[in-house]
Amino acid sequence: MDILRLCMTAFLALSVIAPAQADGTSSQVTRRDSDDVENATRASRKKAELVRENALLKMELDSLKAELTRMRDEMQGLDSLEYELLDIYDENEDKSAAGLNPEDYNAEVSDSLLNIWYLQQKISDTGIPDYDMDTVRFSTNVPDSVYIERIKAMNSFIELPYNSIVKNYIVLYSEKMSATMPQVLGLCSYYMPIIEEIFDEHDIPLELKAMAVIESAMNPKAVSRAGAKGMWQFMYSTAKIYGLEINSFVDERLDPIKAAHAAAEYLKDSYNIFGDWNLAIASYNCGAGNVNRAIRRSGGKRAFWDIYPYLPRETRGYVPAFVGALYTMTYYKEHGIQPQAVDMPVHADTFRINRMLHFKQIEELAGVPLQTVRNLNPQYKHDIIPGNEKEYILRIPFNYTGAFIDHEDSLYSYKADEYFNPVVIKKIKDGGDGERIVHRVRSGEVLGKIAIRYHVSVSQIKRWNNLRSDNIRIGQRLVIYRGGKGPAVSSGKSRGNDGKPNPPHKSTVPADADYTVYTVKSGDSLYLIAKNYPGVSAQNIMDFNGIGSKIKPGMKIRIPKL
Repeated sequence: MDILRLCMTAFLALSVIAPAQADGTSSQVTRRDSDDVENATRASRKKAELVRENALLKMELDSLKAELTRMRDEMQGLDSLEYELLDIYDENEDKSAAGLNPEDYNAEVSDSLLNIWYLQQKISDTGIPDYDMDTVRFSTNVPDSVYIERIKAMNSFIELPYNSIVKNYIVLYSEKMSATMPQVLGLCSYYMPIIEEIFDEHDIPLELKAMAVIESAMNPKAVSRAGAKGMWQFMYSTAKIYGLEINSFVDERLDPIKAAHAAAEYLKDSYNIFGDWNLAIASYNCGAGNVNRAIRRSGGKRAFWDIYPYLPRETRGYVPAFVGALYTMTYYKEHGIQPQAVDMPVHADTFRINRMLHFKQIEELAGVPLQTVRNLNPQYKHDIIPGNEKEYILRIPFNYTGAFIDHEDSLYSYKADEYFNPVVIKKIKDGGDGERIVHRVRSGEVLGKIAIRYHVSVSQIKRWNNLRSDNIRIGQRLVIYRGGKGPAVSSGKSRGNDGKPNPPHKSTVPADADYTVYTVKSGDSLYLIAKNYPGVSAQNIMDFNGIGSKIKPGMKIRIPKL
């Protein structure tokens, strides 16, 4: 810039010294040249200024991006559970404890016992009315003052509210579920001491144990339509976050002990986010994301009843249901409820297994009934403990401990060629874990890319979703069975590859499937039938047989052995 300015000065000086032409042409040219130089100088200066401004803006933008990244990382560190769950939500929306949006939260994705009973199973078929808890108002002979006094006497660490909504749920659990609560309380007598010990170890309120009643009715093998499993109804990705192992042989969501540890960790993380146990309980049902949204919509209020109107409908009843279940667990005698006896051992011993071991080997040599082994070890999906891969735990009744030890040396080799046939083992491994995933299609995705991600084939995705072509759209939800281990055809109104409806009642049972044939009797419902087979749900029976919920006396159906 300085050199240009010196050149211009010299040029102007020379033009003054040069003799003027008689006609004045030389003077005009000089002025024009001077103007051109001045304009060029201004343009050059302007360009330089623009370059500097652009450079400064770029620096500021880069700095802003870096600051936003830093702030997000910091928030993620402080609030890791929420971000983790929201990330899971992006991958799979049909799950509990995963921050569902209110518009996505419906009967298909609710995992609470209330939804399973009232919305899915239609309890009216079993003698329990199908109540709409938003509108029904139960009457009772018990005065409010008695409920209030009893709740106060419970001396709960968690604040237990009482109002007309809570009262409704108290009456529901203590008076309106007389056919169900004896079974639930019978299971409580066995599992609750175990859960209490685990919750005490994690230093969280023992009252939270009542959530297992709401989630699964204390059934370790409970499965919701959305794919949540176990007593604590964990979805696949959430279970993985909290250290539960899921593979072709093992699903630790079904392990009452390990799942309780995971639930305790989840609840502790949730409490650290919200600082309130009632909000932590609510977040277990609908996810931290939904609770945070409800807090924002309420204007920043952080009490359950303040954000109550902004929560998903099912979650509004979750805390009142928690109070109702906890009350009934404490005062069932006052309501004339007698816990039903359960066939579970008073004490169980544990063994560390480091080799492949089949439940039938235990039954045939140590004498432990097969169903007893299954009841105590529900996490092993094929009656096989894959101990050659890593160390696993086996639980058996203490009165069989001596027999197990006496035969331990020969247990592993007994009929090993039969029980661990390489073809059978490979088939289990190749089948994947069979986890039901609901994948939301994103921009740029095609069926081939999605198939590779979940280790399945394009034809399987098309069959599971009744797709006639490879065309998919952004936002479309696809049902996928991880590893390809899914039903032969999709349930409901399924269609074949030719697009034509499949014949009604077409069996979807694989040729080598293990099942029991049951003949339907008068008064039967799929729900009642499923209750007689531990771990089997009405939906399992429908999927296994390729039928709907309507059955007739004399009809033969296959009950899967899970």
